[in-house]
Amino acid sequence: MISQIRIETMDQLTELVAEQQYRPELKRYRDLHIYRGESNASYTLSTSLQRNCKGLSRQLELPMLHNFTKYAVLEEPMIDGNVWKQMIVGQHHGFPTRLLDWSFSPLMALHFAATESDLDRMEAHDSVVWRIDVHELHDRLPAKYQQIMDKYGTTVFSVDMLREACASLEQYDADMGENHMLVIEPPSLDRRIISQYSFFSVVPMGMKNIEQFLDVNTDKTARFVIAKELRWQVRDFLDHQNITERMVYPGLDGLSQWLGRHYYVRE
Repeated sequence: MISQIRIETMDQLTELVAEQQYRPELKRYRDLHIYRGESNASYTLSTSLQRNCKGLSRQLELPMLHNFTKYAVLEEPMIDGNVWKQMIVGQHHGFPTRLLDWSFSPLMALHFAATESDLDRMEAHDSVVWRIDVHELHDRLPAKYQQIMDKYGTTVFSVDMLREACASLEQYDADMGENHMLVIEPPSLDRRIISQYSFFSVVPMGMKNIEQFLDVNTDKTARFVIAKELRWQVRDFLDHQNITERMVYPGLDGLSQWLGRHYYVRE
């Protein structure tokens, strides 16, 4: 079931920012929640492939990836022959894929929830941060995926682990059906992936409604709705924590976005 928590004060934001589970076997506070921020609470969880190709996603995914690899291999030779690396590199550069972006950092998710391309609309609508638990998702995975996690002593898949379990999209879709979904940690391709503490969920083609899957099959999924009246205060709080476009997008693009927003004049 998806829990919905409405945030209308900065004190209520603490639950999202500071939640960590105590693990007695480690004597440390650790969890494996990952977060996704959306600027508009009315947006549904969907992949860029679903939004771009709609009902033809299954037919168009492989031709699109083939052409992406054909043209991109000069810049990224390591993607040749590895569909998972092709997909991650493509997603990173705006190519439509079945991957859904998440971050290990709730502050990073809040950044995307407190950002608008048109800053005049910051108070036009609520925003949202989604939280899912990777342990909960991966405890449901088919046996061969569980065995690979045990083999490497980890809960999160790497590209190489996923390729060992499943070398093709067709096999992944057959294994997962509509009732399972896997989370992968991408390789550190550049500073942006590192800065954003990125993770991806690999959405199987049979899963038509991600939110319905989470509602039926998970107990720890939460949806934090941030009141529109609070968004500017959250934005200023994040700036004070050094969570800005300059950090999220290292380089001149991020610097320019950050300075433009910093000097933005509110009516």
